Amino acid sequence: MMQELYDKIHFYLNMNEEISFEEFDEFYKKVIKYYSENVESFTEEDIWKGLFIVENVMSNAESRSKEVKGAKQKKYKKISERSSLWAQNFAGKLYSKGYTEEQLNERFESMFDDYEKKEA
Repeated sequence: MMQELYDKIHFYLNMNEEISFEEFDEFYKKVIKYYSENVESFTEEDIWKGLFIVENVMSNAESRSKEVKGAKQKKYKKISERSSLWAQNFAGKLYSKGYTEEQLNERFESMFDDYEKKEA
């Protein structure tokens, strides 16, 4: 399931247009539900992928919250805030395994290339 979510976030990141709020919200809820139910059994690789997914959901929600008004703006802000907690959780787990912030950033950047490698 983690690989499926990881592939989906890459698909979204490589689209030319934005997905609807409804699709964004549905993906976010699927991610959080999966994390909540399975986080205790995540491997180190799952933690990396989980961080990549949630960081991208968070940053997209944050930027979308600045583009819209009203109820959707509040929902995007809430998605960003909740995603931030998961990102902190995963980063904390990786720090506790001995990774440095620089290593996290390097690995994170290389993960953006996974989609291109898969499609090649």
